[in-house]
Amino acid sequence: MGNQVDKMKLSHLSYAEVPTVDPNGLDTEEGPRIGVSYIFSTDDEEQEGENSNVDGADKEHHTGTEQKHYDKRNEVDCAVYHREECIYEKSVKTAGMEIYSPENLLHKCKAGDLVEFVTTGQYPHWAVYVGDFQVVHLHRAEIKNSFLTDASQGRRCRIVNELYKFKALSAEMVVQNAMEQVGAKDRELSWRNSECFAAWCRFGKREFKMGGEIRIGKQPYRLKILMSDKQSHLLEFQCLEDLVMEKRRHDQVGRTSVVQELANHLNSTTKWSTKHTFYNTC
Repeated sequence: MGNQVDKMKLSHLSYAEVPTVDPNGLDTEEGPRIGVSYIFSTDDEEQEGENSNVDGADKEHHTGTEQKHYDKRNEVDCAVYHREECIYEKSVKTAGMEIYSPENLLHKCKAGDLVEFVTTGQYPHWAVYVGDFQVVHLHRAEIKNSFLTDASQGRRCRIVNELYKFKALSAEMVVQNAMEQVGAKDRELSWRNSECFAAWCRFGKREFKMGGEIRIGKQPYRLKILMSDKQSHLLEFQCLEDLVMEKRRHDQVGRTSVVQELANHLNSTTKWSTKHTFYNTC
């Protein structure tokens, strides 16, 4: 059975399957809180390309220097909290992060920077810039040292050092962390995806590693999805790596789809609650 578990894919469950609102009505948090749960996992970088708008014979043509489309207006604004501390934020405040072609970004990167490659319909891909026009990144279950322009695969990119609020290690240590992992693959890996790997290199937090936290007890992590100035939704998680997986899924499907998912869930919850109350009063 153990060998079979290792081969299973990550499963994203319905928001409704893991409710987190206090059943006794003692929860004082404002706004809806929705539970999300995962069973087993694998490196979601394998899905890059499979979920893009490019398919079949066009894939090879689009993985060169041609730039793929990315619309910042469809980004999901969000914040991540560990208990009461904000540890990540992407919102109007960070909307000023400029997106460049890989060639232009090369002139702005410094060793130790975190780089994010983005395109519509795909998971964002993260890498650590190590100097000499090269990055180290987790791609398709292997830590690779690549030229930044090759790693981009035609995607536009930006520096994302400030998204996570943790104190960064020295640039030398960030590069050392990345380079020491080059060549690791498959079962040697300790990270689920490129973002967790790159963030671990820069911040050294074990929470980014698989199994870095025990998934028991109260869920201390919250993903706050910012829909507008007056509306937000909270999702709760037992560990940071699970939260990162869901946040990345939001990045892949885009704001429009996430809004629709949440609206559908909240509508179904309201209908169920109304029906449940009716039966209780009969």
